[in-house]
Amino acid sequence: MRSSTPRESSSGESAPRESTLGALRSAGHVRLPVKAEIRRNLLDRLRSGEPRFPGILGFDETVLPHLERALLAGHDLVLLGERGQGKTRLIRTLVGLLDEWTPVVAGCEINDHPYAPVCVRCRRLAGELGDELPVEWKHRDDRYGEKLATPDTSVGDLIGDVDPIKVAEGRTLGDPETVHFGLVPRTNRGVFSINELPDLAERIQVALLNVLEERDVQVRGYALRLPLDVLLVASANPEDYTNRGRIITPLKDRFGAEIRTHYPLELDAELALIRQEADFADLAGLPAEVPDHLIEVIGRFTRLVRESTAVDARSGVSARFALAGAETVAAGAVRRAALTGEEHAVARVCDLPAVVPSLMGKVEFEVSEEGREQEVLEHLLRRAVAETYRRTLGAADLTGLLDKFDSGDSVESGELVPARELLRRTGQVPGLAKIMERLGMSGESPGQAAAAIEFALEGLFLSRRLSKDAAEGRSDGTATYRT
Repeated sequence: MRSSTPRESSSGESAPRESTLGALRSAGHVRLPVKAEIRRNLLDRLRSGEPRFPGILGFDETVLPHLERALLAGHDLVLLGERGQGKTRLIRTLVGLLDEWTPVVAGCEINDHPYAPVCVRCRRLAGELGDELPVEWKHRDDRYGEKLATPDTSVGDLIGDVDPIKVAEGRTLGDPETVHFGLVPRTNRGVFSINELPDLAERIQVALLNVLEERDVQVRGYALRLPLDVLLVASANPEDYTNRGRIITPLKDRFGAEIRTHYPLELDAELALIRQEADFADLAGLPAEVPDHLIEVIGRFTRLVRESTAVDARSGVSARFALAGAETVAAGAVRRAALTGEEHAVARVCDLPAVVPSLMGKVEFEVSEEGREQEVLEHLLRRAVAETYRRTLGAADLTGLLDKFDSGDSVESGELVPARELLRRTGQVPGLAKIMERLGMSGESPGQAAAAIEFALEGLFLSRRLSKDAAEGRSDGTATYRT
């Protein structure tokens, strides 16, 4: 008899050691359907105040209450929303509501519970072995299945089909054990997600009707009935935008809940999302710092693009737009540090212009704006900088910096100007510590000081207190500030 080898989960908790059906019964294990399991664990977290959906930001008062009600009701559900609203991320957190470990019949392709096996193989083994039926333990991370709906997805992919290899081995076509199970049965007793459900051909969507209503699957002409225990979750973009397909009415009717997602409603949630998700902590082995005021610029820029009448509102502006923008700014700082020999890469205003061409492909503009796409984004980026400046430094005393220009002096900056060189060109600035404090900078590095000065200079230009000459034909952000 083969026994399972205990392994550790990501949390360090080892799997239980019961390796037979008899030992499982002796241990007092209670079998719960997957939806009841999720309901129990969700209620435990609600009572204890633990995070129910870790890493999900901006949905606390809107989406999550609806989701919790749907899960408590035991409903299959559809998350409906524009691209980049975190639908898939949210679906994947549902796995955390499953038990850490669950018993399955050893070697079963569809995770049969030892108390109630449903496939032909496991029922036969249960009859032959009784309490000696071998048991394995499956971690909750392995109880999640996901499929991106594409036009070439087949019923065989989702439900199953005849396995020609098993037939070639001598079994008859009528033998249920010749079936190769698809993704849905293989996620039995777990959570299965279909992303972009409307993209699934309508004849393939029909194959899911039995899964949602009768809770079983049928494969070709086999006299095979598998009562599945699965939570089915789908994501979809609004049909009025995609026009690529639709969820057929009988299937839509079988989902218990439709939950609408959204982009962050508040700027603070937008900024928290960027800080959580953007990957600029360590690029190419060189730590990169993106100061808070530049993250705020990227967040405001993203929101302005979403609200712009020049942008197709039906397409949405993904959260990935903001993340890619922050990462591009960080990469500009890393590039400058590598070229100029700086020890610390700190992003500055001069790194912002590169964001526009890199993000242009993520936005769908109205037809009337054809040819003006870059101009529109550059204007919105300037607005984002100006709004951030007004919030952070609008009431600050910048006379110490303005006095530098009284004698007609100018300061040239750019993407390839090192921090120390910019500080040398600017000279000593009275009140710099106060400026840095208003921008949330607690350090005293040259990179941070240069970032604060350059942001103040750009803000003074946008508020018409300084002029700025941008270098023609150059893409390195070179500009000269003067009175």
